[in-house]
Order: sequence, then structure tokens, then C-alpha cells
Amino acid sequence: MPEKIMPGPVDDSRCIREAVCIHTKKIFDSCKDKDCIEDLRFYPKLQYVDVLNRAASLKGGSAKLLYVYVDVEPVTFNRGCYTVDMRFFYQVTLQAYLCTPSPVTVEGLCVFDKRVLLFGSEGGARVFSSDTCTVDSQCLRTGNVPIAVVEAVDPIVLDAKLVDVCGCRPCDCDLCEIPSFIGGYFDGELSSGEDGRRVYVTLGQFSIVRLERDTQLLIPVYDYCMPQKECSGSGGTDPAQDPCGLFRNISFPVGEFFPPNTVNRCETYEETKNCCKCGR
Repeated sequence: MPEKIMPGPVDDSRCIREAVCIHTKKIFDSCKDKDCIEDLRFYPKLQYVDVLNRAASLKGGSAKLLYVYVDVEPVTFNRGCYTVDMRFFYQVTLQAYLCTPSPVTVEGLCVFDKRVLLFGSEGGARVFSSDTCTVDSQCLRTGNVPIAVVEAVDPIVLDAKLVDVCGCRPCDCDLCEIPSFIGGYFDGELSSGEDGRRVYVTLGQFSIVRLERDTQLLIPVYDYCMPQKECSGSGGTDPAQDPCGLFRNISFPVGEFFPPNTVNRCETYEETKNCCKCGR
């Protein structure tokens, strides 16, 4: 049986210099995903409804991820597994072309729902600390469930199209209640969906989802850990000419989620001036 490692300096051929006992959040399961979100309903600001009704065509602009609502629920009869439900709120900007050469910038909201299944282990102990917020009924009901963390970058606008109301899908519902702080991002009231024409956009979203629990670990540190498996529920391969097919050919932007291990630093005042001059 190998000798038990204790906290302190470590003499190891693998260049592990020290073993450290830490209190941290252990990642029990995680997944990464490239979601090609097709035909996502676009809810414009009221001031742009008439522009869209008269527009001849649309072109994709940009999208900003405003907020992700996350909810964790245990899976019945599958101990240790949890569903992670997410709702993404996007601020989307499109270019509407009328009879003039210059396009009109149109701004609105898109909402995307996503669910993944991950292993989060089990915990019987209840955790209390001085930085815990005021206890409420929701906190008492949830007990010791793992914490879901969602990391995502701003999506890519892959496509945008105008559709007459008569050509919309039967299950396409109008916008329901949105959080007040989401509405505050828009300088004006959003359309509820009762428009003459409707807009659907296709977004490409990169995300990482993980389940964590507080624990004490004795660990060496090697490098960042990147999920290797895809999130359950991902779609199949699309043709290369399809917007989703083009999006799936884009490499996952690992550098957007993790800081660099090394940075160039200036040690003296003179070096600092030189760094600024050369743009480093």
C-alpha cells in the first residue's frame, strides 16, 4: 500500500512540489456544449415593430448574453443525478433593410431554455456559515443539493429571417413575464409578440455546465480541467451549408473560459513605459 501523502513539501519525479489541504468546491460532473439554437423567437422593442413590418430583408448583427437563470432538481429513482434547467436571456441587435441603402438597427430580446443531466453525488449534512443569506422556505426545502455553475460567452448570430404571422408555428407562444432587471437592459418597452411579422434568429452558443459541492481535498495542482464529453441532448451533424453545420465546425474557445497561465509583466518604471509604447 502506498504511503499516505500529508500536507507539506513533496519530493516527486513528476514535478509536484507540494500537497495542499484546501476547502473548495469539488466538481463532480461537467459538460461542454456547442448549441446551434435555430428559429429562436425575437421580441423587438416597440419602437421597431413598424420597421420590421415594412422591412424587405434582415441581416444578422450581434448578441449579448444578459443573464442565465439556473435551477437544480434531483432525478427521481436515480440517486446522485440532477437536472440542471437553464434559461438564457439575450440582447440581440439586427440590421433591417427597407427601401433605403442604409439599414436600420433593430434591438430586441431572445430567450432560450436548456436542460442537462449531470451527476452531483449525495450530501446528508447541512452546511451553515456566517456569509449565508437569510434562511427562507426555499432554502429549507432544497437541502444539501449541489451547486450548478454555468459559464457562457456571448453567442454568434448565425442567421435571421422575417416570417409572416400566418406562416408561424402553431406552438410558437408570445412572450410571457420576464424579470424586471432584464427589461431594464432595454431603453424602452418590448413587444409582447402580437406583431404583423415575426423575426426568428439562429444563435451559436458555447457553454460549460458543472455541478459542485463544498469539500476538503488534499491535492496537487497540474493544469486547468476541461470537460471532454458533450452535454446530453446535443444534436447531430448538419450539412456544411446549414448555419448550424458551419457553427459546429468552429473550435471550442477554451481561452475565453480560462485565464492565461503566464502574462508579460514590467518589473521597473522604465520597463513599464516601454511596454506601453510597444503595446504589450
